[in-house]
Amino acid sequence: MKGLLALVTALGLLLPLTCQADTDTVATPQLPAELFSRLPEFERAVLSPNGERVAYVRNGNNPDAVSLLATFDLNTRESHYLVTSDNEKVKINWFHWANNDTLVISGRYESRDRATKYYSTRLFSMPFDGGDAVNLINWSRLSRRASHPNYVPQFQDQVIDWLVDDPDHILMAIDVEVPHMPSVYKVNIHNANASRLIRGKMQIRDWISDQQGNVRIGVSLDNKTGEREVLLLEEDGDWRTLFAFNIMTDKPVEPIGFGADPQILYYRAYKNDHQVLYRLNLKTNQSEEVLADPNYDVDGSLIYSPVTRDAIGVRHRGRHYWDDRYKSLQEGLDKALSDMDNYLVSFSDDENSYLLYSESDTTPGIYLYGNREKGKLDVLFQQYGGIPSDQLSPHQRITYTARDDVQIEAYLTLPSTGSAPYPTIIHPHGGPGVRDTRGFDYWTAYFTAQGFAVLRPNFRGSSGYGYSFSQSQMKQWGLGMQDDITDAAKWMVKEGYASSDNMCIVGASYGGYAALMATVKTPALFQCAVSFAGVGNLKDLVIRSRQFTNSTFVKNQIGDDYDDLEARSPYYHAEKVIAPILLIHGDEDRVVDVNQSRDMVDELDDYDKDVTYIELEAGDHYLSIQRNRHATFAAMDKFLKSHLSTQPRGGSAD
Repeated sequence: MKGLLALVTALGLLLPLTCQADTDTVATPQLPAELFSRLPEFERAVLSPNGERVAYVRNGNNPDAVSLLATFDLNTRESHYLVTSDNEKVKINWFHWANNDTLVISGRYESRDRATKYYSTRLFSMPFDGGDAVNLINWSRLSRRASHPNYVPQFQDQVIDWLVDDPDHILMAIDVEVPHMPSVYKVNIHNANASRLIRGKMQIRDWISDQQGNVRIGVSLDNKTGEREVLLLEEDGDWRTLFAFNIMTDKPVEPIGFGADPQILYYRAYKNDHQVLYRLNLKTNQSEEVLADPNYDVDGSLIYSPVTRDAIGVRHRGRHYWDDRYKSLQEGLDKALSDMDNYLVSFSDDENSYLLYSESDTTPGIYLYGNREKGKLDVLFQQYGGIPSDQLSPHQRITYTARDDVQIEAYLTLPSTGSAPYPTIIHPHGGPGVRDTRGFDYWTAYFTAQGFAVLRPNFRGSSGYGYSFSQSQMKQWGLGMQDDITDAAKWMVKEGYASSDNMCIVGASYGGYAALMATVKTPALFQCAVSFAGVGNLKDLVIRSRQFTNSTFVKNQIGDDYDDLEARSPYYHAEKVIAPILLIHGDEDRVVDVNQSRDMVDELDDYDKDVTYIELEAGDHYLSIQRNRHATFAAMDKFLKSHLSTQPRGGSAD
């Protein structure tokens, strides 16, 4: 924090920033749960092309608060509010500056077809200072081309290219003629006039354009077989297959963007077991390696210069630049803010102005506005202004050995108060195809502020550690993946950080499944379990997937043998539970159906188990509504403190 404090003192602030100096005091009161369950006050800031305005989302904090999409003029200091959302039926999905005066905004809607719940999206344009919105997909006009008269595309916000040389138009993918097979349309952002450039064909699901705005790549997928092709549109109109593979059985190859030279295509592919970034010359068919990491997949997106239009880096474990101009700027910022992780998130078209996002394990995210010509860097927004950094704890990246000698990476966070063995939370992530990393995490910050130690294991199936590691989740829910979490808990006891009679497991989504599975597979290991939006019944999950186009891939991932699915489902083993369970689920969850928790509660009640269930009105999978986030943390706070003791204890996990 010292580097940031010095910078803030020298610069002054556009908005107040609450920071605490380093201190040796350890006897500090527990911070209230509500401090951590607030939605971030400011988020998703992005700079206009001329560098004079910032668009961002501002979230209110009271229970009935709304989220506002706003713009702020850095010269006049004026704010404009464009869109208001209560985060219930309609949410602000994403937004982008189409030009200096116009924002394109995606709305995400909670939709339903009889009993099937799902998300749909719509796209609008709006002046930066407010005014009438234009629906960019005029379906009443386009529907005349549809082969199915009653069909309405689920996703209507897929932008292929922002056409920076033509700021009045964008390229969009929209499945007008054939469901789930999008055509390419050029759309006017002011009046929604649309002209078709390429008709949907050859089972192409995704389109990629080059830096000149020409559609060059189509990526096909057979939803029944998993066969995928990466196809290049040649100058003569023919299609050439660049890569072909089966996404269920083969290592994938992923095109991610063109260079300024339209003959240069960047793609990710596996070299041995890890993803590597390559550059392909489409004329010579020669590939060269751009970036490899011996320990992690290079799995991030490209970073482009608005001046040269060329790829200058990749998002990999932060930002990796091969352009010296950006590399030197990043190094300078890292030196000035040495206690922070610093991410350049947005540049003006002349690259003189930029937005920087900075955070650390103990400092919630901060947006700063930089001007290279003036050598200035000013703080714009702080995400969680009331959280004192001196009462938060840094993460330690550790490695433990699973029972079969596989090395598992995890993040250990110890509270700033108390002493080992600590009351402990094992906190498996969702996904499961993601991974935990360093940086501020509001769940972990809340846990440690209450005096709990936290271990976040990147168990098998987590992404980023190579193909074999990520694929080890296939039909392994509840098996080796679960054993990794069990071994994480035992490691905490073995190392003296925890005692075997003072641990709970807390997870959301897949992590919620893991928490429930722990109560039936290792019923005596944890003193309590919390599952937010968790899966309890794998068989039901697979059956419900039949309503969607990805059902084949769900069966490939989870399994399709009903006896096996039952064996790996907590729902079918509720009689084994001995630990108290807190279940929380939103009744409008479109990712994990609320019936997963409702059914689990009914089954636990049948066996007279100690279970508490909270159903969140209008709640989604992401705790987007402020009152629901507060309610979740309040319930979790009460539950954990009734089952975890802050008094020193000892014991063995064996």
